[in-house]
Amino acid sequence: MTFSTEQMLRPELGREERLLWSDMPKQGVCFRTSDFLAVPFSLMWAGFAFFWEYSVSSAKDAPVFMMLWGIPFVLIGLYMIVGRFFADAYLRRRTYYGVTDQRIIILSGLFTRQVKSLPLTTLSDITFSERSDRSGTITFGPNNFGFSMMAGTPWPGTSGRMPPAFDLIGDARHVYALIREAQQSARAAKAA
Repeated sequence: MTFSTEQMLRPELGREERLLWSDMPKQGVCFRTSDFLAVPFSLMWAGFAFFWEYSVSSAKDAPVFMMLWGIPFVLIGLYMIVGRFFADAYLRRRTYYGVTDQRIIILSGLFTRQVKSLPLTTLSDITFSERSDRSGTITFGPNNFGFSMMAGTPWPGTSGRMPPAFDLIGDARHVYALIREAQQSARAAKAA
């Protein structure tokens, strides 16, 4: 546990709650599996948008409306090519994960502090994926294939449809085992 993540999560803990693990996702610009599809698509989108704007702006009598029409598409193309990587990095810099003896805590938020709390006793669907460098992602809840393709891509409106997850954490296998252990202990304590 690092001091800064523990310090950020401490106000969220209950009186009898013990923090077992805390960390932040991997920092900086990251490329993901979903980028194998997203990068070519974003290049095609932006290429067409730039071609449109260039063609319309270089035409002699092109209506102003046609020039203005392409600007949002150019901006979306720029976001898809470059901006989304920096938005994702910024969001991960403001995200903290915690496992207590009672629940999973995900603290995040772009403009406001948002706390996601998942009781260990009711967690039923936990998915674990690991990379070759032992980092990985632990997803809590059923995974929607369509939205899993956009994992790590901060698109407006998609975060509410994605299951909560510990995204890009170090030593993910150890954290997964810790969660399963804490989950068994919490269920045993509830049954007693």
